[in-house]
Amino acid sequence: MAQDKPTLIYVGDPMCSWCYGFSPEFSEAVDKLGETIELEMVMGGLRPYNTQTMKDLDDFLTHHWEEVSERSGQPFKYDILKDYTFVYDTEPACRAVCVVRDLAPEKELAFFKAIQTAFYYENKNTGAIDTYLDICKKMDINPKAFLTAFDSDKMKNAVREDFTVSAEMGVRGFPTVILKKDGKYIMIANGYTTAENVMQKVNLFLD
Repeated sequence: MAQDKPTLIYVGDPMCSWCYGFSPEFSEAVDKLGETIELEMVMGGLRPYNTQTMKDLDDFLTHHWEEVSERSGQPFKYDILKDYTFVYDTEPACRAVCVVRDLAPEKELAFFKAIQTAFYYENKNTGAIDTYLDICKKMDINPKAFLTAFDSDKMKNAVREDFTVSAEMGVRGFPTVILKKDGKYIMIANGYTTAENVMQKVNLFLD
């Protein structure tokens, strides 16, 4: 019996700054690994259902964002950190990715990255549905279908299930990359790293 293709599992959150820094590296690794692996994404839930505002977290986030930008080269805009009304709840962004996984699974990673750009570089409010509908239009995802799914109990439960899967896998930080091969789970990366490191470690375990 043929073995299942190895699966590269990415556990992250669109509103995790280190995930944003890691995005170009991870995309490069996935592109180069190509057909040798399947890709599975799990939304880990950085601060789901959080009630603090961006302004509440201004100093904490500024420090992290500057560190990520310096190490990764990813561009940030910081104006949103002064916003008293924007609640830093990462559940809506994670749920939006789950919706696209359901509607257009081949676009899941691209949508995840588009949310990151909207949040970190364009300073869009990820608590506002229009942020996601604008991305849907750009990516040729049906906005009406997205909106209906986004508000559904099915997707609210789906994102909670992702959070549970992340916890059950023992993930303690994002981004985390795990290779599933022959029923075994192999840690590839925990935290920011380069595409080269990801590929080298994955290739060690590929036939």
